[in-house]
Amino acid sequence: MSTNKKYNNSLSTYSRIETLEVFVGNVGLGGNNPIRLQSMTTTDTMDTAGSVEQSIRMIEAGCEIIRFTAPSIKEAENLAPIKKILNDLGYDTPLVADIHFTPNAAEVAAHHVEKVRVNPGNYSDKKKFEDLEYTDEEYEQQLKRVGNKFTPLVLLCKEKKRSMRIGTNHGSLSDRIMSRFGDSPLGMVESALEFIDICEDNDYYDLVISMKSSNPIVMVQAYRLLMARMIERGNVYPLHLGVTEAGEGEDGRIKSAIGIGSLLEDGLGDTIRVSLTEEPEAEIPVAKMLADRYINRSIEVDDFDFDLPYNPFDYSRRKTRSTLNIGGKNVPVVIADLSHLHTIKPSHLFAYGYVYHVQEDKWTIKDQAVDYIYTGKIVPDFALPGTLRVICNASKFDSQSQTHPIHSSSNYQNASKKSSTLNFIEVNALDLGKIKELKSVLNTDETAVLFVHAKAANTIFGMRRFFIELMHQGIDVPVIMNYHYSQINHEQFQLFSSTDFGSHLIDGKGDGLMISAHSIESPIQITSTAFGILQATRTRISKTEYISCPSCGRTLFDLQETTAKIRAKTNHLKGLKIGIMGCIVNGPGEMADADYGYVGVGKGKINLYKEKEVVKRNIPESDALEELVSLIKENGEWVEA
Repeated sequence: MSTNKKYNNSLSTYSRIETLEVFVGNVGLGGNNPIRLQSMTTTDTMDTAGSVEQSIRMIEAGCEIIRFTAPSIKEAENLAPIKKILNDLGYDTPLVADIHFTPNAAEVAAHHVEKVRVNPGNYSDKKKFEDLEYTDEEYEQQLKRVGNKFTPLVLLCKEKKRSMRIGTNHGSLSDRIMSRFGDSPLGMVESALEFIDICEDNDYYDLVISMKSSNPIVMVQAYRLLMARMIERGNVYPLHLGVTEAGEGEDGRIKSAIGIGSLLEDGLGDTIRVSLTEEPEAEIPVAKMLADRYINRSIEVDDFDFDLPYNPFDYSRRKTRSTLNIGGKNVPVVIADLSHLHTIKPSHLFAYGYVYHVQEDKWTIKDQAVDYIYTGKIVPDFALPGTLRVICNASKFDSQSQTHPIHSSSNYQNASKKSSTLNFIEVNALDLGKIKELKSVLNTDETAVLFVHAKAANTIFGMRRFFIELMHQGIDVPVIMNYHYSQINHEQFQLFSSTDFGSHLIDGKGDGLMISAHSIESPIQITSTAFGILQATRTRISKTEYISCPSCGRTLFDLQETTAKIRAKTNHLKGLKIGIMGCIVNGPGEMADADYGYVGVGKGKINLYKEKEVVKRNIPESDALEELVSLIKENGEWVEA
């Protein structure tokens, strides 16, 4: 692709890719505008008072653009009184109508609000998970049909000077698109480009584009591919970033930071929405924290004049050799940093997944138990759990034991105290010269593992550039990534570390991680975040995964309460993916790779899915949780807590 090289340059040096300036009412997106923050109401759009009250809470939290669902003409009409009341109260925040299956509602909404969002997957097509086959001529006829249905809205928005978001969702790609391009990032991009073509054919350019998925890997690949295609075509539209159905609490924040943060690091993104299964005003501080990190960003690293040695549009894990349980086909290891402690006791390991029972004289190992502890100059003087190993700077170690040395890159070749099984070589990510200096050793010493560290202020560029150089030099040594964080609060730590480590893992880079954050008082949070990052990047599964939508006016039950109940009942089912969806708009599609699905289909009625198939229909909500448990048991995947 001719745009590969131009886009790849942004992978080593930070700058936001310049996009067209588009206005949503009085709010500018793209161009030289700051990254804009937005969210979506969860109220019924027909509830005028409730929608106004929630909108005000969102605005006061910092929301710059507010979206409402408009599933039918009546909701689209009711946007007019909502807007009038807000304006009368002194709020001029632009409003957006969210449209899926109803083109006539979109045309009504365009008369009342500043922006309309359409989903190419269901605006003129349907999704039934059917395999369709078209000749080129038949496919062209389908495109004409799409154009006939979509053009009236384009012309109306052009006349009324309304902007439009063409919002592709991975979970609602039409059967037509999937038949030709597959359930893939390419299919997402092609779906959007069809609608972009119709807009451009009508000289309409006030567009914002999104490529949302509940899987951060798919999402990042789709946005990157879209940007490359837009650069190639000539019109580079602003991007709306978001991980859809991210979930709640820690999981939702980690997954959102990996997807959104990784793209912001690439220089992509003009407006963001963090989709949490929480109140919409709770999303704005998270979005702001992610966006503020990119104000006056000026980090640079050494550029390169060779082709990128991996494909940023397609996931493949960097091939490395296996050294003990690191690299090769092993899952990434987790290392806990205990180097700041003056002494190490068995109780210190409780926060890292190990509990010692004195009376039984045995250790209990949790699912989220770290693989190594880094202890600085201290060697623990007690018997460790059998699965735990120690990394230390001490010169005293036993090569047959669980203690392994970490060496300075400057003296590794001459070091006398080496292990016969595993040696860590510590190097700064910005010191690219060390790669050439150590190349012969790294290619021949099967015990060597690189321990690459960077301060968080260096962002991902130093580490990414380090990986690029390793791959260019053909070095297959495993790499442990280590970022240092200081003077940040718990929320910043969670979001920033998820961005920094996650951005490499979704590109298939990194064989382990160590998060150094001595200012964070809770080591349990550090451990949980580390495993959460691996879970969200789908590189190591240690708990149940929940794909839950953020709720909106279409939601047919209390999502927050229901998600909490399902989580409480099933969170011990390690490795299962459970989708919890408020309605059928994106539900069946977004949870298509989930093992089980819980989807609202009517007031007080739930459908249960096994993968893509509905297996229990119209279950009373009061019985749905127990029916879900029964379904899991019927398939032999239930274990007692």
